[in-house]
Amino acid sequence: MSERYLAAIEVSSSKIIATVGKTRGMGYLDVIAVEQEPTVDGGVRYGIIQNLEEAATSIARVFNRLEQRSAVNPRKIKGVIVGLGGRSLKNITKEVSMNLPEDTEITEDIINKLKEQATNSAIDNTLEVIDAVPRIFKVGTSETSSPKGMVGNHISAIFDLIVCRPELKRNIRKTIADKLELRVDGFVVTAMATGHLILTQEEKMLGCMLVDMGAETTTVTIYQKGSLQYFATIPMGGKNISRDIASLGVVDSKAEEIKLSQANAMAGDDIPALEVNGLKLSDISNYVVARSEEIVANIIEQMEYAGIKESDLQGGIVCIGGGFRLKGIKELLKRQTDLPVRTGTLPDYVKIEDHRAANAELTEVVSVLYAGATLTEGESLEMPEASSLPINGSLFPEIDEEEKVKKPEQEKRPPKKGFFDNLKDRVKNIGTMFSGPEEDDSAELL
Repeated sequence: MSERYLAAIEVSSSKIIATVGKTRGMGYLDVIAVEQEPTVDGGVRYGIIQNLEEAATSIARVFNRLEQRSAVNPRKIKGVIVGLGGRSLKNITKEVSMNLPEDTEITEDIINKLKEQATNSAIDNTLEVIDAVPRIFKVGTSETSSPKGMVGNHISAIFDLIVCRPELKRNIRKTIADKLELRVDGFVVTAMATGHLILTQEEKMLGCMLVDMGAETTTVTIYQKGSLQYFATIPMGGKNISRDIASLGVVDSKAEEIKLSQANAMAGDDIPALEVNGLKLSDISNYVVARSEEIVANIIEQMEYAGIKESDLQGGIVCIGGGFRLKGIKELLKRQTDLPVRTGTLPDYVKIEDHRAANAELTEVVSVLYAGATLTEGESLEMPEASSLPINGSLFPEIDEEEKVKKPEQEKRPPKKGFFDNLKDRVKNIGTMFSGPEEDDSAELL
């Protein structure tokens, strides 16, 4: 990837988060600016935008703040890569095959025709195919994950069709393309992007489960022998726990604060007889533990739905998403499965240069950004046209003589400056022109 500037966005039930990154050679990505804004309650439900106007307003504010960041300015966002998530996403397995002339070498064109055949196969007409992910190929009687270059007269493949409800993409297009008049440079399935960036190849070969717990949904993807084997979305997440606490008699924002500061997913033996905002800690614990156990039970149940055993997941469970900020939730998952559990982190070749951003909140949107950088060739950002620069080509445009005359007569003429004083002023002006209007450049290394 040569140097390019790209933008990506994730729209979820809890927040809208967008980022701008700069690609470098050898697959490196620098995340130079991140901005986010909470979504209006009910504006986005289970990953699908419900209120186009509210979503457009929030996205516009996020993009405007990004453009004002010193690492981005004066570039303007013209397009964006969009991450797709939500309750309607799932996989459907399809097997397709082709007969070939004797001793045919398998080419990229043949593989693409198989993928097209899988994509166009009949499915529920209430669903839309987003992508077709190959699980395994068979050339003759030989199974392989890389059939290109092999020779045979018959090829078959198993694809996982990633599908969703049509309104998921349609409402995003209406918001970003129609209302904000920005390009949608591509759609990326967030769960697939995170699996590509966060999981190691060894974990995928050994078998592992990636769990992304968001506000209203928890996505589970299972890998075996290096390939995706299962994809499902559970309509439960961290917001369910917050709502349980709110039902005790506090507002949603306070319930979220109590959940993160006082609650624990693991049942404790000695819960002090104290109160928080008028709520008994014992009552909070009962609600939090019960809902946490329900969510974890649903996560574990996905192994049975996928037809695999714990022994098939030697790579363990990898956890990402804001729902795992709750104390004890990962420990509860580990206790219920006896599998190794770790927190997913970004690889070393992705560098977070925006030091104001919390890395734990960036996993999904940065994965979408990296996938977009890998799959596309264009840029999302553009520099202002050259016509907007001064005609004389100087950073210091000449002052018209008439403008000099218009100065107030009572204004005192400053003392005449020498050559070096003028030079200092010009250097100072250059620093001002390239600094962002709302932040201190000293806080960020470019």
